[in-house]
Amino acid sequence: MDKTTHFFGTSVFGQLISLIDSKIITASAKKHNSDHYVKKFKTKDHLISMLFCSFAKCTSLREVSGAMLGLSGKTKHFQLNHIPKKSTLSDSNKRRDCDVFGEIYNKLLKQYGHYISDSRIKDVINKQVEIIDSSTISLFKDILKCVGRHPKTGKKKGGIKLHATINVDETAPKMVWLTSAATHDHVLLNSLKHNANTIYVFDKGYNDYKAFDKFSQTDTGFVTRIKDNAAYKTLNDCKIEEHIHSGVEKDEIIEVQVKYENNTRPLKLRKVQFYDRTLKRRFEFLTNLFEMRADLIAAIYKLRWQIELLFKQLKQNFPLKYFLGDNENAIKIQIYCALIANLLMTVIQQTLKRKWAFSNLVSFCKIHLFNYIHLFRFLEHPDKDWQKTYDELMQPSLF
Repeated sequence: MDKTTHFFGTSVFGQLISLIDSKIITASAKKHNSDHYVKKFKTKDHLISMLFCSFAKCTSLREVSGAMLGLSGKTKHFQLNHIPKKSTLSDSNKRRDCDVFGEIYNKLLKQYGHYISDSRIKDVINKQVEIIDSSTISLFKDILKCVGRHPKTGKKKGGIKLHATINVDETAPKMVWLTSAATHDHVLLNSLKHNANTIYVFDKGYNDYKAFDKFSQTDTGFVTRIKDNAAYKTLNDCKIEEHIHSGVEKDEIIEVQVKYENNTRPLKLRKVQFYDRTLKRRFEFLTNLFEMRADLIAAIYKLRWQIELLFKQLKQNFPLKYFLGDNENAIKIQIYCALIANLLMTVIQQTLKRKWAFSNLVSFCKIHLFNYIHLFRFLEHPDKDWQKTYDELMQPSLF
């Protein structure tokens, strides 16, 4: 192969790391004081090492440190100043505050938000739809309290629950919380920002009438499913428009009782019964959107499936089955770094004009992680024979 074909002065891993502005890492480390009394293995080195673990799909500390040790003398292009030993990486995962990695993720999401945003749905309903859900990740040890019945052996594995909020027009989590698997979902509703221009969508596991009452008082919209054993009183039936043949069977105004410590107050909500002809299932939705068309409410709830696809994408493409530490902090660091890796790959996927499946992009980067290929140009035209000069290849990238 001609030396000028596809080649570049920085490896694929170096190009991925270059998407992270060093100022973001420095500011986050300063805010959380994560480099206090640290001589060599700084936050930046820690982040790069854990991103290597995510992209290379390493399953142990030995694998990470051993693989990176073979890169001695070749780390300058991906900005690693200190190659960690197994014990160094283990200690850092245990001691360095995991929140600094969450801070880095949030700043990267703010920086690249316009690459992954699509405002078509917002333009239709004139409000921002945000989806809330959680996914439980099983742990090999009872580190965080798990949920469910005890097995016959008496031994019960731990579990961590990843709670996420995404904009319906974006493909990366906007906000992330990590709790034990035993934490009930509805507790996270108290962490949401109330805004009259926002509609929250979540499943019936988040049912909490106190939170619904706060949503209604602040004109914040929500769409969910009503529980099978919910107690309510029907106030009146709304007329279903004759031209709507989308599966709406009932549209009712109902009243539920919100129990507080000292009193009980009524709350007026809307219940829409919908029959899905494709799934051949009947659904009952609960909302405080009284002016919106009934079939549009059903369509908004259907958008909730996007967050399930996100969780599936995250678990399938990054190593969240094998953890490098047996403590809560190390597990959270690995999850945050997987989210950062997922965000970087999403930005690349959305930037490219050529369509690539997300899993194919991740596999390509894993195989060619330390090959000196111009990542963006190769992905745009993988079959093209490049005859570019070195100066042309060294032009600033898209980012």
